[in-house]
Amino acid sequence: MAVATTETLNALERELGKAPTSEFRGQTRVVVAKDKLATTFTTLKGRGFDLLVDVTCVDYLSYRDATDRFGLVYLLANTTTNERLTVRVFLNEPDLTVVSATGWWEGANWLEREVWDMFGITFDGHPDHRRILCPDEFTAYPLRKDYPLQGRGERHNFERLQRDQA
Repeated sequence: MAVATTETLNALERELGKAPTSEFRGQTRVVVAKDKLATTFTTLKGRGFDLLVDVTCVDYLSYRDATDRFGLVYLLANTTTNERLTVRVFLNEPDLTVVSATGWWEGANWLEREVWDMFGITFDGHPDHRRILCPDEFTAYPLRKDYPLQGRGERHNFERLQRDQA
């Protein structure tokens, strides 16, 4: 596994301006403002980052030193050079909307749906923005830190499926 090269980071800096970067255990991370996310995707795709490995989110609600509520994380790879890069975007309520990565990587479709379903992050331009893990009638986001561990009593509201019904 190779870290993102200096050339890749320089290309991002030319497009975005100075962005905070860090490296830990061979992994390079860059923090991008949400209004620069489309430019970031275009730059990285043009530099050969052809694989979106994962999209996930972190809720920093109870983190002592956190200044933002959510951290959206994109793990990208260049399969030709074996470069890896983590792109992070920080979000705060009430504006939890970012551009969808599906225009650059089709594989973002289900990954973004999962993040929306579990955390409530909206992806502008997503082709199929509906729940993927929870029932359509479910109104909460279970991986948020303010969601109670025992739930809110929703289970009794949903029909129970038996094995022979599935």
